[in-house]
Amino acid sequence: MTTLPAPKLPVLSIFFPMWNEEDYIRRTINATTLACQTLVDEGDIADYELVIVNDASTDATPVIADELAAADSRIRVVHHPVNRKLGGSIKTGFAHATGDIVLYTDADLPFDLAEIKRALRIMATYEADIIAAYRLDRTGEGPRRAVYSFVYNGLIAAAFGVRVRDVNFAFKLVRSRVLEHVQLRSEGSFVDAEFIVRASRLGFRIVQIGVDYFPRTRGISTLSSPAVIRRIVREMSQLRGELKSVQPLDHSERPW
Repeated sequence: MTTLPAPKLPVLSIFFPMWNEEDYIRRTINATTLACQTLVDEGDIADYELVIVNDASTDATPVIADELAAADSRIRVVHHPVNRKLGGSIKTGFAHATGDIVLYTDADLPFDLAEIKRALRIMATYEADIIAAYRLDRTGEGPRRAVYSFVYNGLIAAAFGVRVRDVNFAFKLVRSRVLEHVQLRSEGSFVDAEFIVRASRLGFRIVQIGVDYFPRTRGISTLSSPAVIRRIVREMSQLRGELKSVQPLDHSERPW
């Protein structure tokens, strides 16, 4: 009887865009370190790295980030000299992640980190290239943001033919091979939608899962501010033609 070799365990990269997150950063990195070490101990991943993208914070975030990195070789910090907003931070995170699988999320940990194990299992079982989570219960964030999100998801579906339940939610688990083909241009909060649209139109397999949502309890979220919304609309308009012209990869080029 032939014994099949055990599958190679992936290295997991998790990165966090951070701007003025001094109230959250230690809790976030400590909790994520514990969760990742559990994944290593249970044989889900071979190793991990945590990347903090400091987006020119003006509080103690940069100092704390450097202290955490000095104490743990698995933690790295990338400092932006000027504020580049969410899109710029996500592009930096993807560029500096070295793992086989990359997860990005917010500094306020909007989901239970135990969900990473489930997402890894589903990614492997269903041969997904991207796991995109959506919030099961959004009542904690207030009705205005829930309405904004519903309308925005509908706009993305209508404009690009990509149906994702919660396109801006900060839980996207991505195989590194996807990043070889998806080149992002957005600097603002349209970056989530741009990523999903490009990946979908290139033919990468996206699987969605629902997770419990834990709203921010400290600091201020700017996602639904008028300035952010205006920039989303502007970037969506500027990139609409380019995104709609993206063609699937040739069969010979596809990584699966």
